[in-house]
Amino acid sequence: MQHTETPGTEAAAPAPRLRWWTELPLILLVYACYSAGRLLARGDVSGAVDHGLTILRFEQGLYLDFEHPLNRLFTREAWIGIPADFWYASLHYMVTPAVLVWLFRSRAVRYRAARTWLMTSTLIGLIGFTLLPTCPPRLLDASHGFVDTMAQYSSYGWWGGAASAPRGMGDMTNQYAAMPSLHVGWALWCGVMLWRFGGSRLTRTAAVAYPLITTIVVMGTANHYFLDAVAGAAVMGVGLLLAPVVMRTADRVKARFVPAAAPVAADSSASGSSIVSVGCQTSAGERIPRQRESRFEDGAEPGASPKDAGDGAPAAAR
Repeated sequence: MQHTETPGTEAAAPAPRLRWWTELPLILLVYACYSAGRLLARGDVSGAVDHGLTILRFEQGLYLDFEHPLNRLFTREAWIGIPADFWYASLHYMVTPAVLVWLFRSRAVRYRAARTWLMTSTLIGLIGFTLLPTCPPRLLDASHGFVDTMAQYSSYGWWGGAASAPRGMGDMTNQYAAMPSLHVGWALWCGVMLWRFGGSRLTRTAAVAYPLITTIVVMGTANHYFLDAVAGAAVMGVGLLLAPVVMRTADRVKARFVPAAAPVAADSSASGSSIVSVGCQTSAGERIPRQRESRFEDGAEPGASPKDAGDGAPAAAR
């Protein structure tokens, strides 16, 4: 039995749905690149120290060296310094993944753009680590007036005296990847996501507080200069501008190498339209083409005139 399809009944192919088992390897790959990229410039210690001193002198010339008073406060007041060290060593690796998972589960339409923005900015930050290795304030000579609070309070936390790495693993991280500060950049990204999609007063308060406190923490613990924080925010801005380009490029590559799904024909019974085939008309609810003819004699359908019924048909009552 042949069917003639009504034009426009072909359903458009649904947009591909993101799956966690494809997203997780992608995120892990970018994080692996992030971790590996931080190690590329670890041997250029003298250059990193020169860059750090240049940034410090530039800030002092513009009266932007907020690191000194904050670091003295964190060093003197343990009730501020210890929580700040926990903040620096932990939240960077906890809040950002949590916001990603939250977006994936409850804001799936926005997730891809947000994830692309974060990853693009992270890769730009890796370029900064590679091209401009920078010694953080805590690793400068003591004559410059900075105290390494991570080392001072290391007995209170899980980290050792070498940066925020777990105790005994300090040699596995690059301590000269201070410019730009992705602690600040990632915190800013989390703040924007919470502000745009949180919807409550609590989430909007967290959206402002989290990047602001993170900026204070990275300076007070002497892990970053103020200009590192500014550079982290600038990197996120560039990543935001490039994210649409990255998504369009990814779509073109996928369209070229991944075959498109064939269009799916719409169900005619669901649309309520009738299909005419071999002289038989089927309506909604009729599954057999000649179902209507089986209930009535030929030419005796309701509404048919005696003339149409033929010579053997009884005359209609008057």
